[in-house]
Amino acid sequence: MRPRFLLGALVIGVPLALALLGPLLAGEPGPRGASFTLGGGHWLGTDFVGRDVLHQVLLGGRSVVVVALGATALAYGLALPVGLAAALTHRPWLEELLMRPLDVLLAVPSLLMILLVAAALPPGPAGLTLLVALANIPDAARIIRAGAAEAASRPAVEALRLQGETWWRTAVGYVGRSLTRTLAADAGVRLTGALYLVATAAFLGIGVAPDAADWAVMVDRNRTGLLVQPWAVVTPALLIVALTLGTNLLVDAGLKARKRT
Repeated sequence: MRPRFLLGALVIGVPLALALLGPLLAGEPGPRGASFTLGGGHWLGTDFVGRDVLHQVLLGGRSVVVVALGATALAYGLALPVGLAAALTHRPWLEELLMRPLDVLLAVPSLLMILLVAAALPPGPAGLTLLVALANIPDAARIIRAGAAEAASRPAVEALRLQGETWWRTAVGYVGRSLTRTLAADAGVRLTGALYLVATAAFLGIGVAPDAADWAVMVDRNRTGLLVQPWAVVTPALLIVALTLGTNLLVDAGLKARKRT
């Protein structure tokens, strides 16, 4: 196994394990103590309302990870057919119809879009997943279309058409398969961006309760006590950074391994 893959697995393994298994290990919350204190039976101290920081860390990762992964998967699930259809169609009007609305969305900053929609309809976790996916669809569709257009111009695609192959076989069997490396590289960046948006939205109180057990919320609510009790901010912040860093290390290692083969 390559060193970069091992390093990526190690970096991302800790936050993923805490996100997935933390709620099972957290148990019942203990009695609250004074705000922003160290010791007193609290390994990582207490937060802004006296809750045990370790207990909050164990509970706070699942929402961040699930929403980010769900938003990334949903974005690709919607962008992939749009991008492939736009690249493979011989009808310019259809390509314009598919891509121009996405250009309008692309002109709106992602966080501003989330804030505008949330102002009208405050979303829960499911709504936040949809909003983050919506913010990622325009970029993903344009990347897919650009890569698919290059693959669609190859003689092999024309040969498939002349043989009477179905659109599905051409789009997925050949063009889609040729985009694997591009999509893998983009997926790491896309997931990092989704984590950033989810964390920022939670930091602003969008999609989660102000006192929810959430890593991003912990960073926001506890920042006033950073100099007094730094672990309440540093621990969840480091876990979010480890998720993004580990994701990109794993994607890079996977692309390099695929290139060697």
